[in-house]
Formats: sequence, structure tokens, C-alpha cells
Amino acid sequence: MITKRVNTLSESITIAITTLAQELKAEGKDILSFSAGEPDFGTPQVIKDAAIDAINNDITKYTAVDGVLPLREAIATKLKRDNGLTYAPNQIIANNGAKHSLFNLFSAVIEDGAEVIIPSPYWVTYPELVKYCGGKVVEIHTQDTDGFKITPEQLKNAINDKTRMLILTTPSNPTGSIYTKDELTALGKVLEGTDIIVASDEMYEKLTYKGTFTSCASVSDDMYKRTVTINGLSKSVAMTGWRFGYMAAADTALIKATKKLQSQSTSNINSITQMAAIAGLDGSADADIAMMRDAFIARRDEAVKLINDIDGLSVLKPDGAFYLFVNIKEVSSDSLTFAKDLLDKKFVAVVPGVAFGSEGYFRLSFATDIDTIRDGISRIAEFVKELKK
Repeated sequence: MITKRVNTLSESITIAITTLAQELKAEGKDILSFSAGEPDFGTPQVIKDAAIDAINNDITKYTAVDGVLPLREAIATKLKRDNGLTYAPNQIIANNGAKHSLFNLFSAVIEDGAEVIIPSPYWVTYPELVKYCGGKVVEIHTQDTDGFKITPEQLKNAINDKTRMLILTTPSNPTGSIYTKDELTALGKVLEGTDIIVASDEMYEKLTYKGTFTSCASVSDDMYKRTVTINGLSKSVAMTGWRFGYMAAADTALIKATKKLQSQSTSNINSITQMAAIAGLDGSADADIAMMRDAFIARRDEAVKLINDIDGLSVLKPDGAFYLFVNIKEVSSDSLTFAKDLLDKKFVAVVPGVAFGSEGYFRLSFATDIDTIRDGISRIAEFVKELKK
């Protein structure tokens, strides 16, 4: 018999659609997939070389559960250099991707019935992990007219004595919206005097196209103390398959608790990945990051223009990440049916907005080449034209 906590979980629609698209492509269908959140670039050579050196030097044994000291020092240096955050190595733990970071964090701090505030649209995994840990999801709905960002008033109205955590994602998956320093400061003011933890997912930090990125924990001493900063290298240096993420927190007891949990589940993350990650954190791959970011900007601008030229669709230009969150409310009230029919009739895979808690939209990843983007959006335009007949 399967446990209730596992039965509460829903399969990731993102993964399900990506898998279906791969299966159809294997059958010979001319599939264009914009569903996966994965850069199409290879991992930078400097990172691959570091991994090869680790293998050749037999760095293939068990390590400390929270990661080798040089790795945690590299993370601390990166956080100080890029984000103005000071953490000691014992305030940092390396995990098997940021999804693992979130699982460990939620498992350590969410009790049965505890409430977790999640702005929507949200990354599909957040509510599922909260439910798995026995928590209750409290959604704050946002939309394109407000830039897909919550306000201090909305946050204040969502808080009660059961609130345990607020999840913030900046830049956002799926919308690409980014909270400014002033916006984060204002949200922090609402939290003062509470014991609410802020889980700040900053995975797309390096893929920021406008202004200066502000880390949530950097805006005040109070926010530093309550924030768990979660990040990794999957998106910034195309290391999705390497499975590297990390969390940092002022609360050493919290980090110690997640370390204890990890010691009884996965133990340390891959030793070779740890060595490769140091090269991804220390600035060695900065030129590669800049190249990818420039490519994403060109793709974003092209995709936004093409989508907004389609009668019935509209999209905001995202300030970060590599997604468009496209408004389809004029042509469909059922994003799941829209996405299924688009795949069936035009062989284009996108993720329905309902997967992210926001009906009336779909997510399109522009982490692919310009020609594919043009072809795919042309097919979407044909599909929408047929819908409107």
C-alpha cells in the first residue's frame, strides 16, 4: 500500500509534457519542445576540465555530508562577492540540486498544519513538497497587470499565527519577474516581529537582464536572519544533469538539521560534481555566463515580439530567467486543453499555466535557438488563428 503522503503528490506536468514530447519525437513526429527548463548550451569547458581532473586525481570517495570545505568556502566567497552576504562554511550545505535543498528545508521546518505562503504563478514543485511535509499551501495570486509580484498588503493579509514560511522566487520561474531591492525591503517590513522563514529561491540570479539583482537576505539584518538562500548552477552554467544546489542560512541549527536529514538519505552529493562546482562558482566561467545571457536576451526579444504579434495572445517582457508566461485568456479558459491540442495538432510542446497555479496562461521556454523559436511561434500563431475561427 502506498502512503498517504506520497499519494498527495501530483506528477510534475512540466516533466510529463517534456517526456511526452520526447516520445513523440522518437516516433518520428516533428516536435518542437518549449517545455523544459534547461539551457541548450553545453557546460563550460573549464567546469568539465575540473571534473576530469577530479576523476584523474581519484576524488571519488565519500565526502563530508554538507560538502567538502573548499566547496563551501567557494559558495561563501560567491555569496559575499555577488550578493553582499556573509556566511561561514557551517552555515552552508551542498545538495543534489536546489529541489533537494527545498525538500530538506521543508522537511526540517514544516510541521503538520503549518501554513506556507506561495505567490502564484509558482514553480510546480513548491506546493507539492509543502503538502508532502504536511503543510498547508496559502496562495497569493498575481497576474501580468501587477508584474506577477505580490504586494506588502497582500502578504500582510495572508499571515496568521499558523504561517511558517514565505517562498520567494526571484527571478521567477515561470514569469521571469524580479523583485527590486525596495520591493523586498517592503515585504521584509511586513515580516518583522514574526518567526516566519523566507525561502528565497535565486536559481536564475545570473540570468538577469535589467537592473541589478538583489538577494533577499541582503536587504536588512532582519531579513538576513530569517532567510534561507537557495541557489545552484543548473541554469547559470548549464549544469542541470550534474545535480548541484546549495542553501545558506544564518541559523546554524537549521543547517545542522538539514545535514542530519541528508546524512540519512543521500549523504554527500557527487564528489566530482563538487569539484566541478567550485569552477562554476569562482568566476572561471563568467565569460560563458555572459555569452549565454546575451543569447537569451536576443531570443527573449524575438520571442516577445512574435508572441505579441499574435491576435489574442500577449506577454510581458521578462526581466530574468528564460521563460515567457503567455496570456491566452482571449482565446482559451483551459490552459491544459490548449497545451494538449497544440501538441497534438501543431507538434509544439508548452506547459499550461494551471501547472503553475495560474489558469489562462502557458509557459514557453526560450532556451533554444532562434530558428526553432520562430518556427514554433509560427505554429502557435496558426493554432490560435484556427481557434478563433
